[in-house]
Amino acid sequence: METDYRSIITQEPGKRGGRACIRGMRIAVADILGWLAVGMSDEEILADYPDLTREDIRAALAYAADRERRIVTAA
Repeated sequence: METDYRSIITQEPGKRGGRACIRGMRIAVADILGWLAVGMSDEEILADYPDLTREDIRAALAYAADRERRIVTAA
């Protein structure tokens, strides 16, 4: 099942330079991807950032995957 990230990922011009964030918070999709890339587990991320949910992490991954598909398709 694919996560519908559209209700979770937000972009606001004055917040984090307009970068994709989680539910209007200042936690960017890129932050989550970076934490996962260095080996943090979902549990570690959730412990460090209790305002996040497991669904938020999945939404960040789904957003990144969708964006990657669109970039590759456009090329």
